[in-house]
Amino acid sequence: MGSGAGSFLKVLLKNFDVLAGPVFSLVYPLYASIRAIETQSTTDDRQWLTYWILYSMITLIELTFAKVIEWIPIWSYAKLIATCWLVLPYTNGAAYVYEHYIRPFFLNPHKINIWYVPRKKDDPDDILVAAEKYIAENGTEAFEKIIHRADNNQRSGGSVYHRGSVFDEDLKYYREY
Repeated sequence: MGSGAGSFLKVLLKNFDVLAGPVFSLVYPLYASIRAIETQSTTDDRQWLTYWILYSMITLIELTFAKVIEWIPIWSYAKLIATCWLVLPYTNGAAYVYEHYIRPFFLNPHKINIWYVPRKKDDPDDILVAAEKYIAENGTEAFEKIIHRADNNQRSGGSVYHRGSVFDEDLKYYREY
C-alpha cells in the first residue's frame, strides 16, 4: 500500500498545476466576487473586476499564442503563481496592477496607448507649426500685427486669449491646429 500512496502523491504533485489552477483562478475568485457584490465597499469590487479583466487578458494571450506557449515547460506553473499573486488578499495583486498600469493607461492615454495618438494641444512645436502656417497664408506683416496687438493688449492688462478680443479671428488658426 505504500507504493500506491507514493504513486498517488507523485501524480498529485506532477499535476498540481492542473488541480490547483481552477481553484485559484476560478473557484475562489467567483466566491470572492459574489461576496464583493454583497458588500457596500467599492475597494473589493475594484479588486475583483480588475482580476477578471486580467484573467481574461491572460486567457486571450494563451488562446492566441497556444502553439508557442505549449513549448514553454514552466508556463502552467508560472500562470498559477501569477494567478495566486493576483487573487490572494494578502498580495492584492489585481488592485496593484490596476493602480500602477491600468489606471494610468486610461488617465493618460496619449502617453501609453500606441493605437490612439491625440493632438498635442500644449506642445510648443504645435504653436510654431501653426504660426508658420499662418505666415504662409497671410504673410509676415499680418503675423507681426498679431504680435504687436498681443504686446499692446498685455501691457493694457488684457489677455491675449481673452474671448471677444481682436485676436479671436487670428487665433482661430491656433485653436484649429
